[in-house]
Amino acid sequence: MSDVPQDLTWIRAAPPGATGPGPWFEVAFGEGDDGEAPVHIRVTDNPENIVTTNRRKWDAFVLGVQAGEFDHFVEGVDLT
Repeated sequence: MSDVPQDLTWIRAAPPGATGPGPWFEVAFGEGDDGEAPVHIRVTDNPENIVTTNRRKWDAFVLGVQAGEFDHFVEGVDLT
């Protein structure tokens, strides 16, 4: 993990009004504003395990989520 900066600002993706320790998904954006700028991803119950991708791939993933491309992964899941 030495290539992951220690001073990142992690953004937690938790439902509005969520309480408790999670686990929650967190994202931190590295320096740079081009498509190769690093994006770091982790889960709060295992914060040492960080996956790094780049901004181009992250943006494609977010657009896919918004378009419903991954909805089949949660079919039948009770979100209440």
